[in-house]
Amino acid sequence: MNCDTVALITSTRADYGLLRPVARKLAAAGRLQLVVTGAHLCERLGSTVSEIEADAPAVNIAARLPIFRENEPDEPVGRTIARTMEVFDEYFAAHCPGCVLVLGDRFEIFAVAAAAAARHIPIAHISGGDVTLGAADEYYRHCISKMAAVHFPSCADSAARLVRMGEDPTRVFCVGGLGDENIRAMPKMSREELCNSTGFDLMQPFALVTFHPETAAGAPDPAVQVEALCEAMEVVEGVFWLITGSNADAGGAVCTARMQKFAAGHPGRAGFINSLGLRRYLSAMKYTALVAGNSSSGVVETPSFGVPAVNIGSRQAGRILCANVIGCGGAKADIEAALRKALTPEFKAEAAKAVSPYYGGDTSGKIVKVLERFDFSQGKTFYDGPVPPFDPQAEPCL
Repeated sequence: MNCDTVALITSTRADYGLLRPVARKLAAAGRLQLVVTGAHLCERLGSTVSEIEADAPAVNIAARLPIFRENEPDEPVGRTIARTMEVFDEYFAAHCPGCVLVLGDRFEIFAVAAAAAARHIPIAHISGGDVTLGAADEYYRHCISKMAAVHFPSCADSAARLVRMGEDPTRVFCVGGLGDENIRAMPKMSREELCNSTGFDLMQPFALVTFHPETAAGAPDPAVQVEALCEAMEVVEGVFWLITGSNADAGGAVCTARMQKFAAGHPGRAGFINSLGLRRYLSAMKYTALVAGNSSSGVVETPSFGVPAVNIGSRQAGRILCANVIGCGGAKADIEAALRKALTPEFKAEAAKAVSPYYGGDTSGKIVKVLERFDFSQGKTFYDGPVPPFDPQAEPCL
């Protein structure tokens, strides 16, 4: 049984940026049911649904399902998960998609997957098998993988890890990273266009900064973490700090507010934009002197550009760190030292040699091809055999 309708779920600016080419291909085939939720529909998080609306008529929204409470930025995650499951259970009961396609590891995506699984709707999972020990995303991601019928990991290491978790290799399609595909395929703005679009002078050297709270058990206070980053940026001169907003995790509002305050207090040295959107973000990454913070894009996407990156703290612990990435602790002195090193000509030359493990060619096309042909009626069993070799550049074998 192949699925005719794919309910593609997007909850953040980050996942839609990655899912965009998949959405466009599914829409062109008449199979897309795009469901928008989470931060996209939250004003305090930038109402990033506008970035999706701008893609019409190539991509059209089938449903908007709010799950966050506008006035409760730090609502306990368990309550949000419960609400999300209820909202999506009602949606799936009414619309019965052939399969549900989700990306990543966020708690709201876990809740969506659980609602689909409870309705016996097959789940296709992108970016399973990764490791991020500094975030609760770590276990949400693996829970989603165990519910999923088919997997699209972004690199060979992640594909092998899924098999070691008991996933049948015939269900694991190592297709490469959607971020890497976007970097290669999406036309970038010129530097002048980027300046005009943001309102900042980005002809000068600038650093692209995104910082999220760590969410693993025992994680440091996000207010302390972001303060250390601001103190380091204060003393490192020679770059303009282009800062984007934090995410919807508990403590994200605290991080965003402190970053806004830093930018407001340093006119000419820093600027804040809650969300750059995909094209501006990738364009900024192309021209930046440095990417800093603890976003997954800082370790997963920067190798494709060969730009220096500083990964702060433990949020991304466990991910592959390529030659362009400097990992550092969360104290002000550690961050300052890493920023200064990343800005040296010597490290810039080293970063340019980075080789991305996420190159897969037409990643989105491979995903759509598998969704067209995969037999979702197959029963899923625990696999306890050898791990075969995986190559993200190979064509899917069905």
